[in-house]
Amino acid sequence: MDWLWWIGGAFALGILEMLSLDLVLIMLAGGAVAGGIASAAGAPVWLQFLIAALTAVVLLATLRPWLLRRLKKRVPLEETNAAALVGKDAVVVSTVTLEGGRVKLNGEVWSARTSTADALLPGAQVRVDRIEGATAVVAPAAG
Repeated sequence: MDWLWWIGGAFALGILEMLSLDLVLIMLAGGAVAGGIASAAGAPVWLQFLIAALTAVVLLATLRPWLLRRLKKRVPLEETNAAALVGKDAVVVSTVTLEGGRVKLNGEVWSARTSTADALLPGAQVRVDRIEGATAVVAPAAG
């Protein structure tokens, strides 16, 4: 029945891993599972701890770095909110100058100003250079 302590420890480490997301505690949990298997097989306590420690070290040294590499290159971060609008095309609704104007961007009318000295007339296609607060800084669309 000593093996139940090992499994309980592994379970607790697994729950703590969900809070930390470091992939360290889950490797220690793997070592605890190995210690539990050794206990169930009848190994002496000193051997159970040795097996648990060696398993945890091997998992930390081999599996954790591999998992971290896979997780980091898995999905590129996608811009959201106003940052996602940079580079999008818009249509001038009211003349846009250095002082202000309005564009229709992503289905909404935004305050806008131009990043060049040229005034942009209604109907002109523009591209968003950056977002400053609630104002889109735009320039004429290429092409």
